[in-house]
Amino acid sequence: MKILIELPTWLGDSVMVTPAIENLTHHFKDSEVTLIGSLASVEVLKNHPNVHKVLIIDKSYLSIYKFAKNLGKFEQFFSFRSSFRSKILKSLINSNQKYQFSRHKYQDKHQVEKYNNFINDCINQNFPAKNLIIYQAKKLLTTNKRKVVGINPGATYGSSKRWYPEEFAQVAVGLSSDYDVIIFGGQDEVNLALNIEKLLIKKGIKNYKNLAGKTTIEELVIKISSLDLFITADSGPMHLAASFQIPTVSIFGPTNFNETSQWKLEKSIVVKKNLECQPCMKRTCPLKHHNCMKLIKASDVLKAAQSIY
Repeated sequence: MKILIELPTWLGDSVMVTPAIENLTHHFKDSEVTLIGSLASVEVLKNHPNVHKVLIIDKSYLSIYKFAKNLGKFEQFFSFRSSFRSKILKSLINSNQKYQFSRHKYQDKHQVEKYNNFINDCINQNFPAKNLIIYQAKKLLTTNKRKVVGINPGATYGSSKRWYPEEFAQVAVGLSSDYDVIIFGGQDEVNLALNIEKLLIKKGIKNYKNLAGKTTIEELVIKISSLDLFITADSGPMHLAASFQIPTVSIFGPTNFNETSQWKLEKSIVVKKNLECQPCMKRTCPLKHHNCMKLIKASDVLKAAQSIY
């Protein structure tokens, strides 16, 4: 059976969709899957054993028609996106059966469960949502004599999700006697990572690497899978760490941890403040004080990190 899957746009959502895809490919055991989506989404899932082809979608409306017509015919089409553009794409796909996720229909559950319930409804099953799973083409062969902690200050959704570089740096300094430090980040987070690096240098810390803006998605997967501890904002790499069962301290502010916290990770601690304005789900703080992040201190995160083992 030929199956076409449109993945969520964001890295984290693409990781959270993996239990649903596992159930789908288990149900259709001999399926040949084509994945379409953003660069981040297809790169992180391209090594799934059922995936035969991956294609990156151009966001332009003008290109959708040509893109859809060149895909060919499929028995099943599943879109994990609910956007208007995806509705247009669905109408153009040549498939016997076509399904599209609705964010209005699936609510008040963890995002993993939302995606999984969508697939169960499509194929009339009741499969449980199991662990996140990312298939790797290769693994990092480490010769580290010391443990390694990853510091991930970035968060794509907006500035309101970002904790402060000064606090991240204090956490890195506090852990540097027991761990070598790796700073992660995408191209848009290079300056944020540099601010942390400058503070580490000022404190005389030398056992660190700044990889912000220097890794492909595949390299990011490999590096995160080899960590001993991860300190992160609510982000895509946070969910990658969960897929490899990396002990994690995650820092939550404006987003709903009940919906996007790490899924089925045994050693996971969420650091957050229980303010009346949380979760606002806004890209920037509507009240202008950003207390959901400002009130979290490095000492809170270090305490969580020390207790996670």
